[in-house]
Amino acid sequence: MKTTVDYEEPRLAKWLFGSTHAAVIWLVVRLYAGYEWLHAGFEKITGTEGGFWNWHFAYTNESWLRSAKPLQGFVGYAAGNAAQGPHSAVNYGWYASFLQWLGHPGPATVFSKVIALGEAAIGIALIVGLFTGIAAFLAGTLTMSFGLAGVAGLNPVFFLFEVLLILAWRNAGYYGLDRYVLPALGTPWIRGRVFRHEGAQLAA
Repeated sequence: MKTTVDYEEPRLAKWLFGSTHAAVIWLVVRLYAGYEWLHAGFEKITGTEGGFWNWHFAYTNESWLRSAKPLQGFVGYAAGNAAQGPHSAVNYGWYASFLQWLGHPGPATVFSKVIALGEAAIGIALIVGLFTGIAAFLAGTLTMSFGLAGVAGLNPVFFLFEVLLILAWRNAGYYGLDRYVLPALGTPWIRGRVFRHEGAQLAA
């Protein structure tokens, strides 16, 4: 007869990823990461370029919404660094092939808009604390994509923050909209108030 063994989480993990007292930590992480993503999306949407606090309207680049050329330029540079040795910037053949496909006009036109609007949406979601776990997952996907393309910069630190926010999905948005949205909508495995209410009406 098989017995079930449950392994409890360490107290620190329970506190860090489930306690409302630890939510202030994730608030700081959310605001920083959200600001960075919103700023990056803003620059791509408007075609501007500036520093961390600079939101000026100096149009030094083309908007990613109006042109695929900025993304094609990025892809061309990344693809040019592929397969040039064991320590090349792009070290996976399948990703180099993906970059070459992405550089074509059709995919580049679509993905340039998706990336620009997606970065801005991720930033807003993290700042207001709405679906924080999902926003962090999407942010991590973009961060990993940039990393696979050979772009380092802040990406390793950002990826760490995003993984931690995914783990803290229950309390990371407590000081935000998730405090009200998650109990109302629930999760795929536990229905929230909205769906329980509808079920009660149907049963009646």
